[in-house]
Amino acid sequence: QVQLVESGGGLVQAGGSLRLSCAASGRTDSNYRMGWFRQAPGKEREFVAGISWNWRGTSTSYLDSVKGRFTISRDNAKNTVYLQMNSLKSEDTAVYYCAAGRGYDYWGQGTQVTVSS
Repeated sequence: QVQLVESGGGLVQAGGSLRLSCAASGRTDSNYRMGWFRQAPGKEREFVAGISWNWRGTSTSYLDSVKGRFTISRDNAKNTVYLQMNSLKSEDTAVYYCAAGRGYDYWGQGTQVTVSS
């Protein structure tokens, strides 16, 4: 089992920045992936960014609309994944969820991000 706790959400003006954190506890494999998803009111949950790692190295992927603005990273020692969000837009407003596992089997409770225009 893996437990995920997100933090860092809040209210920010358009053009501003936020950093989300996702602290994982429990068992994580050396071959693993974690990601961020979001769900805006009345919309489907969508993938935002993912990071995966194994003995060959680390790779990242992003939703097209956040490329160049968002950066996903991880701190091994803290078992934490971050989502740095810059140049925020009103359309980034959503509840952001952290997920983990090869099939994104584990989910956090979500953190609200609101971008005011």
